[in-house]
Amino acid sequence: MAVAIKMPRLSDTMQEGFIKTWNKNVGDPVKPGDILAEVETDKATMDLEAYQEGILLHIAVKEGAVPVDGIIAIIGQKGESFENLLNGAGTEGIPNQSANSKQNTLPNPAETVSKTESAPERMDTRIKASPLAKSLAKEKGLSLENVSGSGEQGRIVKKDIENLASQSSMPGLQPSLNYLQQIGDREVLNSQMRKTIARRLSESKFSAPHFYLTTEVDMDACVEARNQLNAVSPQKISFNDLIVKACSIALRTNLGVNVSWTNDKMIYHNDIHIGIAVAIEDGLVVPVVRYADQKTLTAIKEEIQDKALRAKERKLNLDEMQGNTFTISNLGMFDIEHFTAIINPPDACILAIGSIHKKPAVKNDSLVISNRMHMTLSCDHRAVDGATGAKFLQNLKLILENPISMLL
Repeated sequence: MAVAIKMPRLSDTMQEGFIKTWNKNVGDPVKPGDILAEVETDKATMDLEAYQEGILLHIAVKEGAVPVDGIIAIIGQKGESFENLLNGAGTEGIPNQSANSKQNTLPNPAETVSKTESAPERMDTRIKASPLAKSLAKEKGLSLENVSGSGEQGRIVKKDIENLASQSSMPGLQPSLNYLQQIGDREVLNSQMRKTIARRLSESKFSAPHFYLTTEVDMDACVEARNQLNAVSPQKISFNDLIVKACSIALRTNLGVNVSWTNDKMIYHNDIHIGIAVAIEDGLVVPVVRYADQKTLTAIKEEIQDKALRAKERKLNLDEMQGNTFTISNLGMFDIEHFTAIINPPDACILAIGSIHKKPAVKNDSLVISNRMHMTLSCDHRAVDGATGAKFLQNLKLILENPISMLL
C-alpha cells in the first residue's frame, strides 16, 4: 500500500524544510533506516530517514522548500498507483515519528497529504556531499565532480575537501570557471536558518518593547581568580564560563528575570537554563546549558565547549537548542566593548557581554589601571520592569567583582 511522506514539524518555530539533496532515485528500493534525502530545517541540516520498506515511487520536490505537512515523496510497491494520494483522496499512512527518535535524523511520517504540485520523477546524477563540504568547496572555488568521498556510500565530507584543497593539480580540484569569473555582486539564497533568524528576531524586536540597562564591572578580582583556577585545573576556565556561572547564581535570587511572556500569561521559571549564542556559518544558534546553577565551573566549561563545537558542525540535537530561560551573547572575543542584543524568544531578557579592557579607574580614592567590562541587559518591558532588571545586574556585578562567592 502506497504511503505519502510529509515534512514533519520539528520545532515550534519551523514552518518549512528545504530539500538539499536526494540519496535515492525514483524506482530505487527503500528499507527502514535508509537515508532518503538531506533536509535543512530552521535549526540544523538533518537526514531524512525511511521508516517503511518499498519502492520510491515519486519525488515531489527535487530541490527546494517544502512547507510543514507538505508532500516530500511516496513509497509503495512497484507499479502501484499513487495518484489518489496526490489528489488528497488517500487515507493510508504511518503515524508521525518522534523528532528525537534518532539523533540528527528527520522522522519520516507517511500519511494522507493534501494536493500539491509534483516534480519530475527521474533524478539527475548527483554529487553526494555534506552541506559543510559543499560550502567549503564553494569558498575555495573547488569543483566536486571528480572528488572521491570518504564518507558513507562515497559521500564527500569536510576532511576530503581539506585534504585535497592544496592538491590543485588533481582532477576535479581546479577552481571552477564560474567562481573565478564572478565579478561584482553575487546572490546567495537565504537558508532556512537565516530565514528563521530574520523572522523571529523581527517579531521579537518589533513586538517586544525592548529597554536596555548597562553597567561596568571591575573585573580585576575575576581576572585573578581565573588565573589561579587555570594554574591548578586541567580544564582552562574562560571568562565566558565564569559569566555563565555568575548569571546562573544571580538568576536564582532574581527569578523575575528568569521569565517568559505569552499573550495570556507570564511563566516564572524555577529551573535555570541558559542559552549561549554561538555564531556559525549560516547565522546563529543557541545551545542551552540546562540547570546551570547546579553545575560546577568545570562542568559548564566542558558542556559549552562540546555544544559550541557540535553547533559549528551542525551536529546538535534539536532538544539541545530549546528550553532556554535566559540568554547570553558574548562578543568580547571580537574586541567589541559594548553592544545591545535582541531578545531571544521565549526569554524576556538577554545579556550582551563586551570585551575586558584595561582602563584608568578610581579605586579607594586612587587612580589606578583596572580591568573593566561592560554588560548590557535587554529586557522585554511587558514582563520585566526597570527595577527588576537593575537589581539582577547589580547582583551579577557583585558576584563577578567577588568571584569567591561562586564557590560557596
